[in-house]
Amino acid sequence: MALLLPSRFIAPLLLAAATLALAACNSGNNAQPQIPLAVVNEVLFLTDQQNSALRFDNGAVYHKGGLRGLIVVRQNAGFYLAFDRTCPYQPQDTCGRVRIEPLLRLFDPCCQSQFGFTGQPQGGPATLPLRRYSTALSGNTLTITN
Repeated sequence: MALLLPSRFIAPLLLAAATLALAACNSGNNAQPQIPLAVVNEVLFLTDQQNSALRFDNGAVYHKGGLRGLIVVRQNAGFYLAFDRTCPYQPQDTCGRVRIEPLLRLFDPCCQSQFGFTGQPQGGPATLPLRRYSTALSGNTLTITN
């Protein structure tokens, strides 16, 4: 004899099963905590003097926004990347704030994690990349959003 459930119970049961399955996948000992979400909608003017480092490839600047601020990196004249300064290794740790080491790397002095200018981990305990935000270039204006 088959057990039939009213349709109003099916969706909550499927949601609960999916939640348990995801939790099981993330229960490994080396799982890193999630970086909290922050609304990002920033405009950066490339002609401003404080953004002069973005006139050259691999130039990087700090900008407001994100959880603990943003780092904007110029890949080439038409392509920019924007990352949250929150280190993905221990995002709840207030000292975990990534900084720019010009022409070398992005670095979190708190946990010693190192990242390339594409946001990928290159050393230290972090195994996840920096949180990346979308960028759109229009003339000399760079818009950063999530």
